[in-house]
This record gives sequence, C-alpha cells and structure tokens, in this order.
Amino acid sequence: MKKITFSKIVASVAIAAMSIGTSFAQLNLGSECGCPAVGSRTPVTMSSLGVNGNGELLANQTLTCNNVYTLNQKIYVPSGITLTIQPGTVIKGASAADPANATALIVERGGKIIADGTQACPIVFTSVADPMDGSYSLTNVGDWGGIVLLGKAANNLVTTNTYSGGYNGVGFIEGFSAANARDLYGAGDPIFPTTDDNDNSGILRYVSIRHAGAILAIGNELNGLSLGSVGRGTTIEHLETVAAADDNIEFFGGTVNVKYCSVLFGDDDMFDYDLGWKGKGQFLFGMASDSLTGLHSTDNGFEADADDNSKAPALRSHPIIYNVTLISNGHVNPTADNSGPAAIQAKELTEGEIYNSIFANFRSGLHLATARSNATNKGDAYDNWTNTDNAYNTTGGNAVKNSLKVKNNTFIGFTPKSGASIRSAHPYMTIGSMTTGTPKIWKAATVASTADSVQFIATDGNSVVASVPGIDYNWGWNSVAHYSYSDNSFHATPTTNITSSMTPPADGFYSVVNYRGAFDATKSSWLSEWALNQVLTSQSSNPTDLNNDGITSTPDFNIFVGKFGQVNQ
Repeated sequence: MKKITFSKIVASVAIAAMSIGTSFAQLNLGSECGCPAVGSRTPVTMSSLGVNGNGELLANQTLTCNNVYTLNQKIYVPSGITLTIQPGTVIKGASAADPANATALIVERGGKIIADGTQACPIVFTSVADPMDGSYSLTNVGDWGGIVLLGKAANNLVTTNTYSGGYNGVGFIEGFSAANARDLYGAGDPIFPTTDDNDNSGILRYVSIRHAGAILAIGNELNGLSLGSVGRGTTIEHLETVAAADDNIEFFGGTVNVKYCSVLFGDDDMFDYDLGWKGKGQFLFGMASDSLTGLHSTDNGFEADADDNSKAPALRSHPIIYNVTLISNGHVNPTADNSGPAAIQAKELTEGEIYNSIFANFRSGLHLATARSNATNKGDAYDNWTNTDNAYNTTGGNAVKNSLKVKNNTFIGFTPKSGASIRSAHPYMTIGSMTTGTPKIWKAATVASTADSVQFIATDGNSVVASVPGIDYNWGWNSVAHYSYSDNSFHATPTTNITSSMTPPADGFYSVVNYRGAFDATKSSWLSEWALNQVLTSQSSNPTDLNNDGITSTPDFNIFVGKFGQVNQ
C-alpha cells in the first residue's frame, strides 16, 4: 500500500475521514450559535408552556436552545398560533405504553411552525431515550409519534372515504385513534370552507426527525413527517428523517414542495404520496436499513397512489420530481403491510413525473399496478403510464395515457437473471395487481413485455445497468447499529456525474442541473454532517472537527498534533 506522510491541514482532512463512523455524538449541537452543551440545558416539558385540555398551545411560543424540551403528550399548534423553534434546539418525544397515546407535535389548519435551523445549528427532534452521544441504536424506531402538518390545500377525499371528515375535501389525518376537529386537514367544512393551495404552515429547514413514527395499527400509523393537504406556501428544505417506524415522509394531498430532503433507515416507504398531491420535489435521498440481518423490513422507495379507496377521483396525485437517489437493501419478502419493495410502487390511478434519478438494489424497479375489478370503469397506474391506447385510457375510461412519466432515470442492479423467479430476479419493471388483506403481496406479477421495455428504455430514456462506478451499497451495521466503518463500502454518488438530456424548468423552485441523482459528483454533499457520519456518502464537511463532537476545539488540535508527520499505511 502506498505510504502517505501527514502534513499540515491535509492531515486533518484524512484523519477526519478516518474518524467518520466511529463517533456520532452531537453533545455540542448548536455551539456555533451560542447554544450550551446539550447535557447542561434545562429540561422543560412542552405541556408546561401553557396548553388547554386538548393539548393546544394557548399563545405563541418560542423554543430556545438553552433548554431541552420534552413532548410529554400530543401538543397542538392551533389556528392563529405560531410555534417558533430557534436553531440548535433539541426536542425529545416521550414514549407511551399505548401507541394511541404516542406523543407528537401537530400543527393544525391555520397554525404555523417556524423551525428555521441552519447548516451549522440544525434543530433536532428525537426520542427521549436518545442521549445524543452516539450510543442510541438506529434499530430504535417508533419511540414517539413524529411531526404532523395539517393544511387547507386540495385533496381528493369524498365523504365515503375511510378517513373522510364528513365533507368532500376534508379528512382526519392517519395515525390517530379517535377523530376530532384538531386532526382534520383540507378544506370544505364550516371551519375552513375554502381550499387554499398557497396555504402556509410555516418553515421546516435544517430539521432532523429521529426515531419517530409510532404505529397504532397496520394501516393507521404516524410517520416521521405527515403532511395533510399542506400548501405550497410552506417551506420544507434540508429536512431529514431517521429510523421512522412507518413512512419517512407521507403526503396526503396538498401542493407542498420539498427540496434537499433525506430519509434514512426507516421501516416502511421512503416517500409515500396519495390523495392528489401535486407538489414539486428535487434533491431527495433515501437509504434503507440493513434488513438482511433482521433489523428492519423496509418497503418501497416511492409509494405512489391517488385513489386509496377505489373512487376514481377527478383530482389525481401528480407531483413533478427531479434528482432523487434511493438505495434499498435487497429485501425481498413482504412483512406486515410492506408489500414492495419497489423503487417506484405505482398504485391506484396515480399520475406523476419522476426524472433524472437513480434507484438501486430494490426487488423491482418500476412496479405498475394493473386494473382492479372494484374500480369504477377500471384503469390504473399501468394505464396512466403506457403510451398505448387501451380500454381504460381512452374515451370512457378513468386512466389518462402518459400521465405517469418515469423518464431519464438510472436503475442499478435490476438486470433480470436468466431462469430466476420475479422475486429473486430484481427486474427493472414489473406489472401486476395486489392481493387484498394483510399482508398484501404481488399477485400474478409479470416482467415487462417487449413493447413495455421499448417504452421504458428507448422511448423514455431510462437505463438499466448492473453497476455505476462510485455507487456501492454493500454494507453492514456495527455493534450499536450504526454504519460499520470496517465495511466502508457505501457510497451514493457516482464517480462522475451521469448526465441527462433533460433539465428541470427554471421556475424559481428547481435548480437547473443536467445530472442524474441527488448529488453532484463535483461538489460536497448537501447531507447534514450528522447524516454523513451515519452513511459515509462522503467525507466530513467540517474536516477540522477530528473527533466529530460538533466543534473544532483543543481536542481536535491534540489529535492533529499526535498524527503530524506520521505515515499512514
């Protein structure tokens, strides 16, 4: 092996790369913003800030980083009230013996949260059991409920839907055991009669949500972040969810846009959308946990839905998404209600557009649901995707030909294996329906026909490859279920950018770039420093923080001095 002598600041970069994966502490979170050490902060329960009998805040509140706040019950931010959270603040969710009592932070319709952290001083929501010293295992999922934003933008609910609030366009958010007005989203009822697609629920920027997603029952779960009819006036950027028991981020209708979001080690779908979500997304990253050693099950990359109760709604889900990298763990057999895992699980009548993205190591690349016998006039995701006329996407049918677009993406590790079953072959495209009941599994799924393959690859510009230089997803956990540094083989960025002939529109939201995937190979990663330490997608963005305690200080200098002039072998 080539011998390298450490010298000057180059040594700090190399040592920092060596130390990643051995320390995940954030005991000095927010120090750059003047926040005290986490262990010295004053404990404060959220209910002590002043709430009514329903858990609703009675006045505007500001959470500051000199305290550690505990969500000791469900806390609601009602209409007309704003909850402000300063950079570097830590909020911990208490666990509950009964999942129905899971603690959570819920921003009601008309309420607002301003959680505007910074790159140096993020805001962290985590479990009350997490000491933030790096010892809390990523296998701990669902310790508390998560964050729920409820807005007044459009959805496609009608009164006969399972979670309808009794008015068209209004629903009770999933994850709550008893329906009440505080948990409604959408508009069309006497309280909020008018839909507002520009509705503003506030800001979530540089926010980390960890160990959330309590499960009340299969099909009725909280998520890391739940977004019910949230409007495009809301800002969600540089947000990460980690170790969620259910979906990492789920969209229930609405128009909210998301950018620079990462979802790590969740136990269900990475991004789940339904009920008419029409937002935008760019620079999204997802990484599954190491389910092959029995830690988590995981599910789809995108679970794309529009018609959850077979009602064939006029308003379809139709997000427009660019620059995604989703990497799974090779998980094959479904568990609980995890019926995938597919990189894109396109279900009931969904529309949408996904461009310039990279998907790797799922059981299936694109899975397209076919017509269901109980859907009015039938029609389903396959009939929205295909460019061929059929009985379901022509006059009288529900489907809209070419309204589901999956173009100019790279699918890694999906090359069909000769003689292998669909489950073991990891084909890039599958088509079929689902069984009913729990758990749901694929029924009569088939690989793409010749005509469909031509559309998928030649017409739509997708590529199917065995590997891409720079992307390696063979890895494992260490003793506390963090990324195992000794394996040191997980990377999510190609060695050189995979260029694309398509670019996002210059509309003020999208960054106009011509590469595939969430990361630019010529630039440093946009993931948070803490996330980088978890997944090793690149070296530390703060190379002088050698012991990864969140600051550059005397201990870092002592490490540097001790290594200066040494030979790295």
